[in-house]
Amino acid sequence: MNLYAPLVQRSLTLRNRLVIAPMCQYSAIHGLPDDWHLVHLGSRAVGGAAVVIAEATAISPEGRISPSDVGLWNDAQRDAWQPITRFIAAQGAIPGVQLGHAGRKASVHRPWEGGRPLSVEEGAWATVGPSAIPFDQDWHTPQALDVVGLCAVVADFRAAAERARAAGFQLVELHAAHGYLLHQFLSPLSNRRDDAYGGSFENRTRLLREVIVAVREVWPTELPLWLRISATDWREGGWDIEQSVRLARELQALGVDLVDVSSGGLVPHVKIPLSPGYQVPFAARIRRESGIATGAVGLITEAAHAADIVSDEDADVVLIARESLRDPYFPRRAAQELGAKIDAPAQYQRAW
Repeated sequence: MNLYAPLVQRSLTLRNRLVIAPMCQYSAIHGLPDDWHLVHLGSRAVGGAAVVIAEATAISPEGRISPSDVGLWNDAQRDAWQPITRFIAAQGAIPGVQLGHAGRKASVHRPWEGGRPLSVEEGAWATVGPSAIPFDQDWHTPQALDVVGLCAVVADFRAAAERARAAGFQLVELHAAHGYLLHQFLSPLSNRRDDAYGGSFENRTRLLREVIVAVREVWPTELPLWLRISATDWREGGWDIEQSVRLARELQALGVDLVDVSSGGLVPHVKIPLSPGYQVPFAARIRRESGIATGAVGLITEAAHAADIVSDEDADVVLIARESLRDPYFPRRAAQELGAKIDAPAQYQRAW
């Protein structure tokens, strides 16, 4: 495989294997994307990526991480996304969106405001989770979701996927990583339930499977559905790579086309062995042992490293995150370094 070879995902053809990872901007008002999101996401489409995935987008008001998160829980938000997806597609990139619910990690300040939980005076809202276990000391204690609440979560994911298509997105990624709601159900560290949604592997993965099925019922068959997971909690007794592989083996039958493999985020104060590409072995193992396509992400900043990941068949795509914040044109710069040909917009061709 080659970093600049196309990749077919259902009816879509990715023009290369570089994907802009979803990265929260915490810059919306009432969940509405605005000019910031148009320029932020649009510039990365101009930059040559194959797919540009919009940040974690809340399926409900209570599913927001912060009050400044974007959403897809109403039609005004759907309409506000349309010029953004139209511009991304016009640049030859595939517009994608990550749908998520923050669960017990909701109702907090933006990172540059400290990231601490909101107080009642600051507009805090009630959080939910699989069990009444807070994320950390001095965090909100979530309300354990009952059956009615669980059905509402599934319905909200389904409705958000319908709005995503109407908004012009061509790819949906479900967020089951980084300690947010779907991940909270997967891990025994946050899920202490004794009903059909807790305990065994089958029960802990039930909500995720129900969400995937519900989304696939409304998401067009010809368009890809991706899933982001944390391959490990980096904590003994938590979700781990073995369970990730087991889950991945079930995903293709449910209609998932690619697993975007990250890690961590469920519990605080864990020591993660950070190094360039530290999560790539997880993507490689899931790909090898389950047969599903994977994406590698995490401290991948060099063109040669990204190319090696694909040529070594450790992953099918490479997701670029913070490096794309430093350089929106990373795919073009990487192509120059690797001697690959990449098309440029007519307005920019004299520079390439």
